[in-house]
Amino acid sequence: MSSNYYAVVMAGGVGSRFWPVSTPEFPKQFHDMLGTGETLIQKTFSRLSQLIPKENILILTNKAYKDIVMEQLPEVDQNQVILEPDMRNTAPCILYAAMKIKAINPNAVMLVAPSDHWIEDEVQFVANLQRTFDICEKDNVLMTLGILPTFPNTGYGYIEFDKLDSSQVKKVVQFREKPDYVTARKFIQSRHFLWNSGIFIWSVSAILEAFSSFQPEMMQLFEAGKDFYNTDQEQDFIIANYSKAENISIDYAIMENASNVFVLPATFDWNDLGTWGSLYEKLPKDAGDNAIINARVVMDNATNNIVRTETDKLVVIDGLHDYIVVDKKDVLLIYPKKKEQDIKKILSKTEQLFPRNKE
Repeated sequence: MSSNYYAVVMAGGVGSRFWPVSTPEFPKQFHDMLGTGETLIQKTFSRLSQLIPKENILILTNKAYKDIVMEQLPEVDQNQVILEPDMRNTAPCILYAAMKIKAINPNAVMLVAPSDHWIEDEVQFVANLQRTFDICEKDNVLMTLGILPTFPNTGYGYIEFDKLDSSQVKKVVQFREKPDYVTARKFIQSRHFLWNSGIFIWSVSAILEAFSSFQPEMMQLFEAGKDFYNTDQEQDFIIANYSKAENISIDYAIMENASNVFVLPATFDWNDLGTWGSLYEKLPKDAGDNAIINARVVMDNATNNIVRTETDKLVVIDGLHDYIVVDKKDVLLIYPKKKEQDIKKILSKTEQLFPRNKE
């Protein structure tokens, strides 16, 4: 475990496709979505601390979630929690974190990881990370972990690598946006595409050099505060300047422009837990392939459903197939799994129709 290793855990998302459990006030990363006894951010912190010193793990989140983070991660010092005053996508917050880390340790290698992924084989995860850290300590490269596709998923971005590259770590040709089904099937058949995990590894010097090259205005904005990072003046500088940063993802801002991007095909199971359907895939099933969280159920002629309720609620279902059933306080969601990507739209509609009853 090296003192040069740092991690930035991104925990500012709202997770609206997991409504009604995930809400803007209490999003999915702070819930025990799989019934394991730990929330997703607690699992992520525990997993990363197997390789990275706990004091070097920074939590990047919205200012509204500071108290939740401190409650769920009591081993974290307040100085490890980076608060975004405004939502500006992933590029500005990653640059902000990189500038803070550089001020502490200019030789640092940093990992950027979402707080809400599900990774089962943590031994392989740590081994894969160690491989990328070793590379990034030596070479001026930007690395990511790619996931071997198991089906033509249209909900993930894809990474295209050089099909003639036989080495374990492969040069990235380009990042591809979320495809339609036909395109996703072609990607898989070609055998030189990986799912984009959203997990990145690089030295602080390499990522700051990339920002200087491809986002000079953003770099100039954050570099103006270099004397303030990790001091009492940092917060005032960030509040005054953060909203001036362009609202852009790290993929668009850096990864799609840089030529020194490499991918390691991961050897661990991975799920981004972006939807109820992705959660269903990771849960144990009953004889009818129903996944149950918390509830006591009586099922008759009901298959392939996911049912989540408050603890020990009795649920009786007859004649329902491929549905999401979620009961939370004063909201009951009964929705087809095949339309799960539309839950975000339904949430907006409910907020328009019932503005006083926002979850």
